[in-house]
Order: sequence, then structure tokens, then C-alpha cells
Amino acid sequence: MELAISIIVGFMILGALYAIHAKDLLSAVIAGGIVGYGLVICFLLLKAPDLAIVQIVVETITLIIMVAVVLDSSREEAYNKLDNKGYITAITAILILIVLFYFLKVSTGTLDPFGEGTLRMAGSYIEGATTKTGSANLVTGIIFDFRGYDTLGEAVVLVTAVLGVLTILRIKGKK
Repeated sequence: MELAISIIVGFMILGALYAIHAKDLLSAVIAGGIVGYGLVICFLLLKAPDLAIVQIVVETITLIIMVAVVLDSSREEAYNKLDNKGYITAITAILILIVLFYFLKVSTGTLDPFGEGTLRMAGSYIEGATTKTGSANLVTGIIFDFRGYDTLGEAVVLVTAVLGVLTILRIKGKK
């Protein structure tokens, strides 16, 4: 698992570097998407499907909005014809996509079956949680008292998405 996470993090770093140095804004947005979807795979490999769901929703909505804004704001056609460099870039992007989908399949295969909790803490969360937390709602008590760091992680995902959007929008302002 450590090897898979290292490979995905490597792709995320390459995607982030490409997003910073991309010649056109659409390429920067798509490279930012590589970073976000790579984070989804890392969350799945680390057995945090709730964070992965939040990240995939935020990343998909952000990517759709950013692509729509870029395509709407462009006044002229950015691409006339693919040359040799364009074909190499397209092939590289397809290979990266295939590798990411492979790791996505591997990471989702390691998750527990739906509805089955195999973690040792599941029982102690349910047993006496209302008396330990003082909350009438079991879910609220678990989220805020027992899983506070997890909730903080979800907030970090949202803040990271906002910072990614602002970074990509800043690239257009530099030109």
C-alpha cells in the first residue's frame, strides 16, 4: 500500500507542477483535477471512504465549474492542430489516466463490504455513546466527540479545494 500511495503522490506532485507552469488555463485546470482525484485514491487506500466521497464531490463540481468558466471566457480557439508535441502530451495524459484508474480499482477492492464494519472501534462507538457524549443524536455525538479529527480532515479537503481553485485562477492573472 505504501508503494501505491507513493506512486499516486508522485503523480499528484507532477500534476501540481504542471498546473503551475501550464501554457493555457484549461490544461492547468485538468492538471489540478489530477491532483484532486489522486487524493481520492489516497483516501481510499488509507480506508477513509467518507473523506474520499467528500473529495470526489468537491473535485468534480470544482472541475466542472472551472472548465465551464475557462471555455466561456476564452475568446479564440486555443488549439488549431496537434503537432508531434501535442500527440506526446495526449498519450502521456492517457497513460496517467490509465494508471490512476488502475489504482482506483485496486483501492476500492480493499474496502470492506458495504454495511459491514470490521474496525475494532465500531462496537465501542455504538455501545454507550449517548451516555459518553451526552448527545441525544448518536451520529452527532460520534462525529463531534469521537471522530473530531476525521471531521477536521473533511474541512481540510474543502479548504484545499478552494485554495486549488484560487491558485488556478491566479495563473490567468499572471499572463
